[in-house]
Amino acid sequence: MAEDKKAGHPHVSPAIKGFAGSIGGVAEACCLQPMDVIKTRLQLDKMGKYKGILDCGRQIYTEEGVGALWKGLTPFATHLTLKYALRMGSNSVYQSALRDENGKLTDGRRMLAGFMAGITEALIIVTPFEVVKIRLQQQKGLAKESFKYKGPIHCATTVLREEGIRGMWSGATPTIMRNGTNQMCLFWAKNNADKLLWGKHEGDGKMLTPVQSMTSGFLAAVLGPIATGPFDVAKTRMMAQTKASAEGVRYKGFFDALWRIPAEEGVMAMWKGLLPRLLRIPPGQAIVWAVSDQITGYFERQALVASGQLAA
Repeated sequence: MAEDKKAGHPHVSPAIKGFAGSIGGVAEACCLQPMDVIKTRLQLDKMGKYKGILDCGRQIYTEEGVGALWKGLTPFATHLTLKYALRMGSNSVYQSALRDENGKLTDGRRMLAGFMAGITEALIIVTPFEVVKIRLQQQKGLAKESFKYKGPIHCATTVLREEGIRGMWSGATPTIMRNGTNQMCLFWAKNNADKLLWGKHEGDGKMLTPVQSMTSGFLAAVLGPIATGPFDVAKTRMMAQTKASAEGVRYKGFFDALWRIPAEEGVMAMWKGLLPRLLRIPPGQAIVWAVSDQITGYFERQALVASGQLAA
């Protein structure tokens, strides 16, 4: 357990926070993968095939079978496990570096730490995994032998062979903007929701119940998807396009995508897939925080007991 010399009391180490986040990520992936598949299909639907979330889910089930709703689960689950480990761990590191001499962290510095954690996860984990996930999810039909990508590993090696290493980081700029903004909002909102709703302050040793953590996590995660909708649509479009396709590369870059999509499809196209994102991300964060808060809360209490600041 790390002793925070600035604050004068122990804090849960970044490694433990990273571990707690990774366990929560596994639970989220298994529960909410269908909503991610539906979100991706809606964002890639330029012809209006799907009339909404339920219609999209029904068509995928009818045309491709129930298993299609879990397409890309392996890279998605691996991605979430590594992403949450890196997000929670790096955010803890950045927060520690940004605390003042009294161990206090202002809202502005908390948001900066979250933004930096979002950039870190976007560059190291999120972008290459989402390229593979989106390429797999956009493949339609029951005839798997006709699919270009046979699985996650085959997809990654194909992208690397045809498009080079840069192909695995297609859409990196909107991903950085999306994840940075998301985590900036998330960590700030979660901390304040805990204080306002439950009187929980960071490092006080108070254990939230799973229901309390789920409530705070759910509410904290609503703001991000609304704020980052255009970044997410641009990211998905850029990741889905391949240099080897008949269409070629439609979007030349992040700002080109931000201009072309609303110009050709209307401004609301920049928020395509928002409803399934709201149906997936806040419940997903509720699951993640319910798990991670229990783990970090336990170690936080143990640290306070060991330092004599809390009775056993």
